Amino acid sequence: MKVLIAEDDVTSRTLLELCLEKQGYEVLAVDNGQEAWNLMRQDDPPAIAILDWMMPGLTGLEVCRRIRERASDNQPYLILLTARDERADLLTGLDSGADDYITKPFDGEELSARLKVGERIHGLQASLNQRLRELQDALSQIKALQGVLPICSYCHKIRDDREVWLKLEQYIQEHSMARLSHSLCPECQARYYPESIAASEEA
Repeated sequence: MKVLIAEDDVTSRTLLELCLEKQGYEVLAVDNGQEAWNLMRQDDPPAIAILDWMMPGLTGLEVCRRIRERASDNQPYLILLTARDERADLLTGLDSGADDYITKPFDGEELSARLKVGERIHGLQASLNQRLRELQDALSQIKALQGVLPICSYCHKIRDDREVWLKLEQYIQEHSMARLSHSLCPECQARYYPESIAASEEA
C-alpha cells in the first residue's frame, strides 16, 4: 500500500520513511504541501497520507481541505502530524478533513497502530464502493428489463444498450440471474417428435 509523507523537516521525514518502509509500505516522501497536493490528485493516489501541519507551499490543513473538496470514490486516509497538542488544534485539524492526528515527536508503535486503522478504513471504503457499483449495475439491468426491448421480427435477436444484437438466451443470461435449461413445450414435441407422444400414450 502506498503512503505519502509530507514533512519539511529532514530528520522527521527520514525517520518516518524508515519506520514505514520497515513495515512494508511503499513510501512517497515530499518536503512541501504543493508537491503533496500534486501527488494526491493523481489517478492512483496513495491510500494514506501523513501531512505535517506547517509546510512550505501549502499547509497540511490546506492539503486536507483540497483533498476532501475533490470528488473521489475512494478518499485517502489522512493523518496530520504536528507539535501542536491543544484540544482546539485537534478540532481544527479534524475539521479540515483529517481522519487522525499524531503529535511530534511521534511514537513508532502508535504510528503503526494508526496506519493499520487507516488500512482497515480504506479497505472498508473500497469494499463499500464496490458493492455500490454492483447495486447500480443491477439497477441498470432491472431498468433495462422493464423497458421496451427492440427484437428482430425474423431471428428474434434482441438489441441491447450497446447496440449489439444478441440471441434471446444470451440476453437473458447477461441481464438476469436466471439460468436456462433447454426443454420442449407440448406443441414442439407434437410437431417434431410425434412418436414420443404416441409411445407415452401406449404406455
